[in-house]
Amino acid sequence: MLRAHTRFGRIALQIILTLMVLPFLFPLIAMVQGSLAGAGWQNYATVLGVPELPLFFRNSIIIAAATILIVYVFTMLAAFGFSKLHIWGKEVLFWMLLAALTLPGVVLLTPLFATLTSVNLYNTYWAVILPLAALQVPFAVLLTRNFVNGIPDDLLDASRIDGASTFKGFWYIILPLTRPIGAAIVVFTLIGAWNEYLFPLVFLVDPTTQTITQLPQFFVGQFSNDQTKVLASAVITAIPEVVAYLCLQGLFERGLSAGALK
Repeated sequence: MLRAHTRFGRIALQIILTLMVLPFLFPLIAMVQGSLAGAGWQNYATVLGVPELPLFFRNSIIIAAATILIVYVFTMLAAFGFSKLHIWGKEVLFWMLLAALTLPGVVLLTPLFATLTSVNLYNTYWAVILPLAALQVPFAVLLTRNFVNGIPDDLLDASRIDGASTFKGFWYIILPLTRPIGAAIVVFTLIGAWNEYLFPLVFLVDPTTQTITQLPQFFVGQFSNDQTKVLASAVITAIPEVVAYLCLQGLFERGLSAGALK
C-alpha cells in the first residue's frame, strides 16, 4: 500500500484525493439541494405518501436479495474451480465467461424477451433476477478468482491429508477466507440490482411487480414534471445502498483491493 512519509507528501496526497472526489460529490450535493427546493421537506413527505412505495420497496428487496444469492453462490463456486481445481480447458472457459462483459444489457432485450416468453417467466420476478445475475457473474468471478489465487494451495493440501473432501475444503477454508471479496461482490450486486431500470420496465408489466426505480414516474407525466419530487425519490431510493455500503465498508475495501491485484 502506498504511504506518504513526509508532511508535504501527505498534504499533496490529500489534495489529489480531494480533487478526485469532488466531481462525484457535486452531483450528490446538487441532488439533495434540488430535492429540498420549493416545498422543502414536504417533497419527501409527498414521496413517502405514494401508496405504492412499500410495494416497490418489497419488490426491489426480493429481486436484489435473490440476485445477490445467485451471484454469490455461482461466483464462489466458479472462482474456486477456476483457481484451485484441475479442470480441462478451464482457461478457455474463463475467457469465454469474460467475453460476456462486452455485452451490454440493451442488446439482449430481444432474445431475452423471446426466451422468457417461451418459458413462461415473463412478468415474473425471475424475468429480472436471472438476466441481472447472469450479467453480474462474469465481473464478480474475475475479481474473486484473483482473490482465491492468493490463498495458499498448502491449506487445501493439508485439509486433504486430514481427510477433508474438496467440498469441505471449499466450505471450511475458501469461504471463510473470501469474506472480504464476498462483501465487495454483495455491494456491487446490490447496486446493480437495486438501480436496474431497464429490465423491470420491459419485463414487469404488472404494476404490482414494479421496483423502486419506477417511483420517479409518479411525478413525471404529460402535463407535469415535478423535478423536486423526482430528486427526492432518487435520494430515498439511494438510502438502502448507502446503508449497505457503510455496514460492509471495511470488508468491501479489503476485498476490492485484494481482488483487483494479484
